[in-house]
Amino acid sequence: MNIYLAGEHPIKNGKYAHGGGQKILESFYACKDNPWITKLIPHLGGFLLDSGAFTFMQGTATANWDEYTEQYAGFIKTHNIDLFFELDIDAIVGLREVERLRAKLERLTNKQPIPVWHKSRGLEYFTIMCKEYGYVAVGGIVSKEIPREKYEAAFPYFIKVAHDNGAKIHGLGYTSFEGIKKYHFDSVDSTAWLYGNRGGYLYKFDPRTGNMGKITAPAGHRLASQDAARWNFNEWIKYQQYAEKYL
Repeated sequence: MNIYLAGEHPIKNGKYAHGGGQKILESFYACKDNPWITKLIPHLGGFLLDSGAFTFMQGTATANWDEYTEQYAGFIKTHNIDLFFELDIDAIVGLREVERLRAKLERLTNKQPIPVWHKSRGLEYFTIMCKEYGYVAVGGIVSKEIPREKYEAAFPYFIKVAHDNGAKIHGLGYTSFEGIKKYHFDSVDSTAWLYGNRGGYLYKFDPRTGNMGKITAPAGHRLASQDAARWNFNEWIKYQQYAEKYL
C-alpha cells in the first residue's frame, strides 16, 4: 500500500527529509503559487495532486470553475503529473457540472483524473467509475458524509468492486493504523504525521511490528517545532516504506 503524506511538509527549498523519495499529496490550491514544488516533485517517490476542492467546500474561497480547471490542467501538464484528482465539488455545483469539468480536464491534459466517489453519487455510479477509470477514490471520510463505522463496514465492498474491475482505489484522508492493515486500499493519504507536533509528542516507528509509538515531551519541556516536524515526518516516511513492502 502507498501512503501519501498530506499537509505542510518540512522539506522546502531543496532540504529534503530522508534524502527524498517520500510520497506526498499536495493541494493545487495550496501549491500553485509556491515555486518550491517544482523543485520538489522530481525528488519524490510518489506525488498525488489534489484539486483543492475541499478548501472551497469549507467556504473559504470562490472561483470561476472553468478558469480554475484550465489553471489546474496547466499545472498538471507543466509538471508532468500523472496522478491527480478531479474537482469533486458535487456539493457546490452538482454532479453533472463535475462531470463536465472532469471531461474538460481530460481534454486539456490528455490524461484520466482520479474520480472521487461521494455518498450522493450512489453505489451504481461507483461501479461505473471503476469500469471507466483505472484509479478511483472514496471521498467524504474527512467530512464525515457517512459515520466512520459505516464507511469502514463498506470498505471491503468498495475495494472488491474496484479490484474486480481492474481499478486501483484510494482512501482519501483515511488514517487508521488498524484499518490500513485490515482494508487493502492501493493507497491512502494522511495528515496524521502532523498530530504529534500539535499534541506535543514525537512519533517513533517500530519496523519489527509495523506499529507507530509516541514519545511525550517531559513535563515542563516543549518540543522545538521545526525539529519535531522534521522528526515526525521522517518517522512516517519509515512507515510509508514499511507499508509499501508489507501492507
